[in-house]
Amino acid sequence: MFLSKIWGTLLLVVAGSLFIDASAQKKQADLSLYTASAIPDSMKKNANAVIRMSKTDVQVRSSSKVAIKKHQIVTILTDKAEDDATLVLYYDKKFLTVSDPEMIVYDAEGKLLKRYRKSDMYDRAAYDGVSLLTDDRMIVASHTIASYPVTVEIKYEYTRNGFLDLSDWYIQPEETSVISSSYNIMVDPSIGFRFKEKNIDLKPKKSTVEGLDVYSWTVSDLKAQKLEEATPGWVVLPSISFAADKIMYGGHAGDFSSWSGFAAWQSTLNKDVSDLSPQRQEEIRNSVASFKTDREKARFLYEAMQKEMRYVSIQLGIGGLRPFPASFVDTKKYGDCKALSNYMQSVLKAAGITSYYAIVNAGENEEPALPEFVNNHFNHVILCVPLAKDTIWLECTNSNVAFGKPGTFTENRYALLVKDGGGELVRTPASRMEDNVFTAEAKIAVSSSGSSKADIKLTSTGSYRDIFLGLSASKLENQKQYLIRYLNLRQPDQFVISEISDVDGKRTTGIQLDYSNLSEMKTGDKAFYRPRILDIWKATLPAKDSRKTDVYWSCPSMSSQVSDYTFPAEIEVEALPADVSLKFSYGSFETRYSYNKETNTVKCSSQFILNKHVIPAAKYKEMQVFMDDISRSLSRKLIVRKKA
Repeated sequence: MFLSKIWGTLLLVVAGSLFIDASAQKKQADLSLYTASAIPDSMKKNANAVIRMSKTDVQVRSSSKVAIKKHQIVTILTDKAEDDATLVLYYDKKFLTVSDPEMIVYDAEGKLLKRYRKSDMYDRAAYDGVSLLTDDRMIVASHTIASYPVTVEIKYEYTRNGFLDLSDWYIQPEETSVISSSYNIMVDPSIGFRFKEKNIDLKPKKSTVEGLDVYSWTVSDLKAQKLEEATPGWVVLPSISFAADKIMYGGHAGDFSSWSGFAAWQSTLNKDVSDLSPQRQEEIRNSVASFKTDREKARFLYEAMQKEMRYVSIQLGIGGLRPFPASFVDTKKYGDCKALSNYMQSVLKAAGITSYYAIVNAGENEEPALPEFVNNHFNHVILCVPLAKDTIWLECTNSNVAFGKPGTFTENRYALLVKDGGGELVRTPASRMEDNVFTAEAKIAVSSSGSSKADIKLTSTGSYRDIFLGLSASKLENQKQYLIRYLNLRQPDQFVISEISDVDGKRTTGIQLDYSNLSEMKTGDKAFYRPRILDIWKATLPAKDSRKTDVYWSCPSMSSQVSDYTFPAEIEVEALPADVSLKFSYGSFETRYSYNKETNTVKCSSQFILNKHVIPAAKYKEMQVFMDDISRSLSRKLIVRKKA
């Protein structure tokens, strides 16, 4: 017994010595992952950060249980990547838990600067600024970087009790090099595992372990990509999306092998939430009894909802996926996108109008859902109203959106319509030039002394109107400075803004400007004026012989301006600029000048048209030259002089 104890102790000592030695060797071997000098120069080009090592292990043993383990080492080279020194982990107490979070920071030589364990991190409610109530919480560790480069190591584990999809592997962020990264998934084959590569051709290695299918992806030596101007990251950056046919979330099983199955699952959540009382339904029917068409009824009810309800995000219960009942919204007068869309659907139903709850990935030029790959690539809900002659789309969270004009927030993509027992993926409306119009009408009176008064009426719809709506919420001085920059106005001595009207999605704003001297230059008896008091387009693009990616503008648009100058009798026009007519494959720009000698007035009329918001890369050079030509044309001056 005694000898066996001694022998056992010796074995432990020897084993411990071997472990310590092996650990020391491993630490020495891994040191190169933490020292900035070990990064090859080729991996620093265009890089604000370098992923030295990243390893993600995912285990899916059933349709209701997922375990995720993450370990990553990133060297931050510049302050543009300082967010990589912040770890934010979201969780809730029912569906998503996080364990063993750790963030370790090293200096350029790989020496430890700071270690953040869970007890050092903030743990608080994940309020987003708009949610009234939420089940979500967040664990946060943030390190203030004193000097660059620094290396940040993060570790954490997640457990998900149910899922709609299996998330994404964002392989390479913008302006980040990747030296080594791997993603491994062990999955129960019965759930129908699927994946979709984007912007990369990367096939997994597949094996089987203990009855589970194992998929492994590995990348190495990916040099940093600098996005071309006006290109969303999702168009270029590599990623892989993961999903399963069979899901279980919040006790609700679903078949996500088709979009119809996804919609059917959502319809089970929406069951029994259209619960307006018979009395309230009768009130709704009476309120629209005088209207002849369903379109008129829908418009009246939509605009009434906009006046009465306000948007408040509520993320409670089954992952914030089930809408609150229509009766709740009717009483409380608020709701989130799900609740307000469901309420509007219930109101229309009471009026005898069919509509569909529509799930969409919202945001200007955001990545759309892919018809060929069913997954939960959505963040918003709107309403689809099919009428006899057309289909109306309603944005129910914004009281300022015009009826049937959802705007760039949800146009140009797919939405999932939820119907009883199923549904379908359909396209939302395409952005139209006619819906995004800006016009300026300016009358400028120039006095004998050279002082001037300008009275300008600005009319805006669509995305232009959104700009002016947002502007109206800011301080008056900020509004003035923004408009001076946005319209390229000469700095006035006096500046008055007035909101004239906002009706049927058309906003009219008035501007009054006073100048002690509006001319840009005087020489002898001559004065040089800009023939237009504002510019309707001033963007230019870098000169390039070729381009790899398409150019994404906000939307197709049309803008125009008319500047009428009235000069005193003692002033005469010496020279007008030549008319301008420019075109490229997807747009045009024109300027016309005229002089009325009898009234001594000069008129400058300009129009800019962009009839497509995504311009093919092959047309970049043509567009770049077109915009340079516009810029040059704007430099031409109107020349006047005193009469002899």
